[in-house]
Amino acid sequence: MDAAAIPAFAVTPRAAEEIAAIAARQGQPPLLRLSVSAGGCSGLQYGFDLAAAPESDDLVVRQGPATVVVDSVSLDFLGHAVLDWHDSLMGSHFKVVNPQAVSGCGCGTSFAVA
Repeated sequence: MDAAAIPAFAVTPRAAEEIAAIAARQGQPPLLRLSVSAGGCSGLQYGFDLAAAPESDDLVVRQGPATVVVDSVSLDFLGHAVLDWHDSLMGSHFKVVNPQAVSGCGCGTSFAVA
């Protein structure tokens, strides 16, 4: 991918630590694929899957002990977003802080863009 055409995307150190921990428990490399697909109650939804290797059109973001990859189509919906890890009384989960999202659902995995 042309570096000038890539929207900014970041991964917090806390998210990277959790990716590494989850991957270690599953015997996988610390490589998380973040994707966006149609669905969810708001129209689009985030997907999180461990991956074996990046694809040729992926943005690759290395942070501490982990790597996050985002395909070029999903990246259109994730420009200037930040992947974080959120701990609360209701549970722990990855959280995408996405400035392009104009609304979202209560679970935090579904969103809409303008």
